[in-house]
Amino acid sequence: MADGLRWGIIGTGWIADRFAADLEHTDSGAVVAVGSRSQETADRFADRFGISHRHPSYEELAANPEVDVVYVATPHPLHHANTLLALEAGKPVLVEKAFAMTADEAQELVDTARAKSLFLMEAMWTRFLPHIREVRRLLADGVLGELVAVFADHGQWFAKNPEHRLFAPELGGGALLDLGVYPVSFASMVLGPPSEIAALVDPAFTGVDGQVSMLFRYDSGAQAILSCTSAAQTPTTAAIVGTEGRIEIDGRFYAPSAFTVIPREGEPTRWAEPHVGNGLRHEADEVARCLREGLLESPLLPLDETVEIMATMDAVLATAPAA
Repeated sequence: MADGLRWGIIGTGWIADRFAADLEHTDSGAVVAVGSRSQETADRFADRFGISHRHPSYEELAANPEVDVVYVATPHPLHHANTLLALEAGKPVLVEKAFAMTADEAQELVDTARAKSLFLMEAMWTRFLPHIREVRRLLADGVLGELVAVFADHGQWFAKNPEHRLFAPELGGGALLDLGVYPVSFASMVLGPPSEIAALVDPAFTGVDGQVSMLFRYDSGAQAILSCTSAAQTPTTAAIVGTEGRIEIDGRFYAPSAFTVIPREGEPTRWAEPHVGNGLRHEADEVARCLREGLLESPLLPLDETVEIMATMDAVLATAPAA
């Protein structure tokens, strides 16, 4: 720990690549090991980032004594098994979002980590970005007054390839778990768990959810209007509206971004700061901070909230018409 966390990565896909690249922008830790389902892919990934330990199985990665913490970067359906593997090996774990396929799976992971007194966190990187930290500070200061509504969307265009992870059922395909998790988690951060859920779910060409519109009601009387789609590039903006003003976050609200505070009376103010890297290093920094302070979960994304978010998405998908 004195020289930073020694990370081991399970999986060698696109998000693992971005995570490893982003760790080069921080001194809180570095990747020392990677595990894949073959030696060839492990070597290819390790060669790109100068990683010394390259394992042809996830089991070998989890058992490596040189690894302090494991990052699970595999597709959604593998998160449950891969995370259990790392926890059973006694490793703290950062699990790529969506945390699991269902709330039941998520709860089992949380229960296992707590039983073993091991750190566990969902890799919802948005929570730890500088602009989101500043938004949370403003909300805590009551700048917006009583909160009335949250708006957020996340839509991207993907070619109709049945083997792509967004469309393949066996890879956990679907817009909600991959794209919609961002607006759902954002609304949870601002308003907590919803008391009532309404949704429209339309399928993509392979039968997985392709476009989802959500309306949440909260005990406070506030509402959230959220959407996601894998068929088109949407504005990907977010807004928080209160009785005294609103915060409008620029496009790609879930990535390093900027925002404007627009008061009910007075002049708007702008928050914008230069940012280096993709933004994934901030979640790695949070893991390092928590482990350094002896925390078993992050106060910025508690495990019970992660389970609640999964339960919310379960409820949304339950409204989908039968195939």
